[in-house]
Amino acid sequence: MTRILLVAPAFHGYGDSIAGALRRAGHDVTVHPYDANTTLGAKLRTKLVHELPSRLGSRFGELARQRAQTARAVAAVVASRADVVITVKGDGLGPDYWEAVDASGARQLLWLYDELARMDLDDDVLTSRPSVLSYSPHDVAALRERGLRVGHVLDAHDHTVPFTPVPRDEVVFIGARYPDRTRLLTALHQRGVAVRAYGRDWSRHPVDRARTWQLSRPDVPSAREVDRPTAYGLTAGAVAALNSHTDQDGFTMRTFELPGTGSLQLIDRPDVEALYDPGREVLVFTDVDELAELCRRARTDRGWARGIAERGRARTLAEHTFDHRVPVLEDAWA
Repeated sequence: MTRILLVAPAFHGYGDSIAGALRRAGHDVTVHPYDANTTLGAKLRTKLVHELPSRLGSRFGELARQRAQTARAVAAVVASRADVVITVKGDGLGPDYWEAVDASGARQLLWLYDELARMDLDDDVLTSRPSVLSYSPHDVAALRERGLRVGHVLDAHDHTVPFTPVPRDEVVFIGARYPDRTRLLTALHQRGVAVRAYGRDWSRHPVDRARTWQLSRPDVPSAREVDRPTAYGLTAGAVAALNSHTDQDGFTMRTFELPGTGSLQLIDRPDVEALYDPGREVLVFTDVDELAELCRRARTDRGWARGIAERGRARTLAEHTFDHRVPVLEDAWA
């Protein structure tokens, strides 16, 4: 049995999903969520001590956050005596962490489930890693050209998360607010399509305006951030669920989670055909007018929509769960 330390962001519990798949494959896994704020006091401290100085143009806050996260992660490495250390993302960790991992003698794997252009990962750290995986085909190709040992691994769906579908006569979007997503949802709303966006960037709640440091919100029906089981239930019960990638070249978690939960996925990536059958398992749109028409048909022709969603779910459970990604991880740290 391989002892694994999984050092991952706390973001929506994906570290626990990865760990669950590794445990089902027979590994002994400890998870260290390196940026977790588990108490109200810790969250307030992060806002005041780390984020506020950054907003005022000082690097003090981010450096203080990195030092605190790094110290905790180093302690986890030392205590674990792991055979394998898997670091997910890791750009919030300083040099002491990577030195501790190297000194541990464990086999290593750096898993990038974001693109390098969106991360602040020191190049010396990246190039010194013995094995790297990325969800981005572009980054994989670029790193291979530099001589790194790097592989491509898709994101995935955690089929073990329990949820209850919440029937809603709306098209939903759950996630961060980027300009292209704002444009799409605003245009749908203006065209009379019933839509709702969930997340702290969309919510008009005073707490969410404060925690995002933003007062303005787009003219789109919205609701507060939800946890992953609730998100699964909302998308599963909705008319359809939107998945907008903007300028990403890898496929996000939502690509697999939406069909995996039985949602009808509306996706802006024709190249999804490498993963799902467009028109049979997911629906692809190329512009707002086409998206609006697909939303209207999904609302009026529920049998058609349900058939696509069910076939998408079957494909996901057969090919795109975290359990299906474990062999790629095992090969990468070997």
